[in-house]
Amino acid sequence: MRTYHEALGAVESYSPAEEQFNSRRRTAGLFIGPIAFLILLIAPLPLPAPAHRLAAILAMVVVFWVTEALPLAITAMIGPVLAVVLGVAAVRPAFASFSDPVIFVFIGGFMLAEAMFVHGVDRRIAFTALSWRAVGSGPGRILVVYGGVTALLSMWMSNTATTAMMYPIGLSIAAHLARTGGQGARQFALAAMLMTSFGASIGGLGTPVGSPPNLIGIGMLERITDVDITFFQWMLVGVPAFAVMFTFLAVFFYFTGVRGVTVTEGSTEVVREEMRKLGPVSPGQRNVLIAFGTTVTLWVTPGVFALAGLDQMSFALAYARAFPESVAAMIGAFLLFVLPIDWRARRFTLTWDQAIRIDWGIILLYGGGLALGELAFSTGLAEAMGKGITSWIPEPGTVALTLLFTATAIVLSEATSNTAAANMIVPIAIAVALAAGVRPIEPALGATLGASMGFMMPVSTPPNAIVYSSGFVPITAMMRYGVVLDVVGFIVIVSLVLLLGPLVF
Repeated sequence: MRTYHEALGAVESYSPAEEQFNSRRRTAGLFIGPIAFLILLIAPLPLPAPAHRLAAILAMVVVFWVTEALPLAITAMIGPVLAVVLGVAAVRPAFASFSDPVIFVFIGGFMLAEAMFVHGVDRRIAFTALSWRAVGSGPGRILVVYGGVTALLSMWMSNTATTAMMYPIGLSIAAHLARTGGQGARQFALAAMLMTSFGASIGGLGTPVGSPPNLIGIGMLERITDVDITFFQWMLVGVPAFAVMFTFLAVFFYFTGVRGVTVTEGSTEVVREEMRKLGPVSPGQRNVLIAFGTTVTLWVTPGVFALAGLDQMSFALAYARAFPESVAAMIGAFLLFVLPIDWRARRFTLTWDQAIRIDWGIILLYGGGLALGELAFSTGLAEAMGKGITSWIPEPGTVALTLLFTATAIVLSEATSNTAAANMIVPIAIAVALAAGVRPIEPALGATLGASMGFMMPVSTPPNAIVYSSGFVPITAMMRYGVVLDVVGFIVIVSLVLLLGPLVF
């Protein structure tokens, strides 16, 4: 089985034709981006000078993000840098977003996820669930439990990381199925691969830390509109969205992916053998579970207070001030460095060399996107864009804007990174909602959740690219299944946001 960091190499595994397309797309972006910048910079736009210059910067950044002409994180930093150079903003406010509290939710959450990989907690959870006797040798039960574990892990870990960890397990089950005489091994492999990728993306909807777009939406709503969405409030919308979509996915794949597949009793032995290899729970695994459990408890406690009607009591308000989500995440990370594995040797759960392997690019991408979003509002560019787009919409109410921006985010997520899509579409959704005089929460949430879709193409998300590299997923199959899930995701997201949004926020 591949390790996590080895499996991540599969993200860049494309066919020669796709590699050629990506190369041409990046090359085109290197030229189109600066051209778009210059055209908007010299165009006589009816905007104040700072907003005019920022519009030119944003045009180049969007082109670079969509074409991936430069690494996404580098593109995100170009925006604030050029804003300072061109006099759009002073250096301190331009770079303030890189120290936003949500940045530390990313850092703490990523370190907890890295510790899970280092000590094999994720694999223990996966193999424990798959070795249950209730799962047995039924292909449908195996696929549902396998996908369920993927989705549940993805609620707390990077979608890419979860997919990289789970897909070798699915391939091992399919390979053992073929060796032991079961029927439909290749069909099962296709279903398992797509269940891995799609389940990871769906699971990421459940919690703020499940997918970077979630924290981007939360951060932009807080900084731009002063709407504070707590960890528990997000789960009240995110978990139902995850549950409904995963239920559909499980039923869909059962009838289209594993009917006719027969699994011999011996085919599940690979899971039990891997479980035996793991042995008893190690001190490192125990420590990771302690740190993770502490963090989750700190995250959800304000929600428990709210459910009990105690959220306005003095102790609950003091707790909320003392343990915001960012502090809770960092407390969990700190525990990893002080809980010992071997006290005599002074070996602790996580070393700094291991901790720095987290995805710093996502953190920089978030900071840059948030900076550009704030500058768009402070310069008046967002207001001008909002009024312009509103004039094109016949009935710019909450329902219409939620439908529009959810659909736009889903389409955009098929063409570029989910994180970049959220950075582009969420501030526009907020700006248009404010210009139309409606609550920005529902359109922004629709855009945020929609940005985590993108099921049709290998280039849409890293999880898609990883499973595509297995060789068991024809691009036509990914597109066929993916478009169905995009449509279902659109319906589920819009329905739940419009139904639950006014009740929760």
